[in-house]
Amino acid sequence: MEVRDRNLTPPDDRGPLRVMFLITSMPVGGAETLLVNLIRRLNRERFVPSLCCLKSLGPLGEVLAREIPAFHDLINYKYDLGVVRRLANLFLEQRIDAVVTVGAGDKMFWGRLAAHRADVPVVVCALHTTGWPDAIGRLNRLRLLTRWTDAFVGVADAHGRHLNQEERFPSYKVRVIPNGVDANRFHPSQDEGQLRRELGIAPAAPLAGIVAALRPEKNHELLLRAAARVRHQIPHAEFLIIGDGPERPRLEQISRQLGLAQAVHFLGTRADIPELLAALDVFVLTSRIEANPVSILEAMATAKPVIAPRVGSIGESVIDGETGFLTDPLDEQQIADRLIQLLGDPELARRLGQGGREAVLDHWSLERMVQGYENLIAEIYTRKCTALGQLSPAVRPLAAEGDRRAAIGP
Repeated sequence: MEVRDRNLTPPDDRGPLRVMFLITSMPVGGAETLLVNLIRRLNRERFVPSLCCLKSLGPLGEVLAREIPAFHDLINYKYDLGVVRRLANLFLEQRIDAVVTVGAGDKMFWGRLAAHRADVPVVVCALHTTGWPDAIGRLNRLRLLTRWTDAFVGVADAHGRHLNQEERFPSYKVRVIPNGVDANRFHPSQDEGQLRRELGIAPAAPLAGIVAALRPEKNHELLLRAAARVRHQIPHAEFLIIGDGPERPRLEQISRQLGLAQAVHFLGTRADIPELLAALDVFVLTSRIEANPVSILEAMATAKPVIAPRVGSIGESVIDGETGFLTDPLDEQQIADRLIQLLGDPELARRLGQGGREAVLDHWSLERMVQGYENLIAEIYTRKCTALGQLSPAVRPLAAEGDRRAAIGP
């Protein structure tokens, strides 16, 4: 732990800690949805949240801007060095006690530089993936920036090991706070009949679907090719593709080429994700890379069996044969076989779905995630108060050196 020379008031003797969450923008996506839920659930008696988007607010940022202080357009171009000064001034003006960067890339780099310049007591990096398009990169692994960072948050145990072993962040700074979903909002008792009618899908039609941005790493093409195989065995099966993105025109063309135009429904960005998940029989994910995707947890909370690849930390939530099935990445035949199995065996699908719901309630709840962030921020701040707040200025440098040696070992 690096001790900073700033007068800190112990939590019991002051008001709530002011926490700023820093992100590039807030489009509709898994990490952004998690951030909305986290901010809304923070205990306002202990924390006052604010949001800063380096670029535009985005749709979810505009929603949050109606609820909390929100700032945007702090960076003008990729190598805009002035962003450090602008961010630091913002942190000082808002008297920020903790900065939480969300994701890797620019916000993780510029945010930590600015937080150090503004002498922000608590600096946390929350990470949600294991690679492109939000790779950590060489600059974000600089030792000086690591020294200025109090914690790197992974979203599952395997992700935490990845941050330590592959990204080379010190193990004592890596914390795991599992992603969480609102099991009251995502639940299995939605009325899917009306929604199916609105979508033009027969009540008894076997229905599988995916919720993911239409980007290359999500590999929707693999699902389309597996769907074509499924239709040979189950001709009346249909598929929902929920989400939007740059890949949509290409994927729609592939769907037509595979003869799936009438069977695959491209729904774009939707606000009724709980109802759509409830209408499915099976949830599928086909990503090339992931950490702990929130879409899987939402499907599990809705008591839907999940078919997903063995990548990232997915194996911690999708337990093969208990909450769904794991497949080899890029194996369209294996995905098709599992889809055929689950769409043709409603009792097996129901049993795996119920197992997923129980797993979310036990391990992946929104309450548990929020408590994890609250405890982490408060713990770091309190530790620094203990290290500096009770000591005279004359001995603070000695305390700082002792803390540094304790952290890195002899």
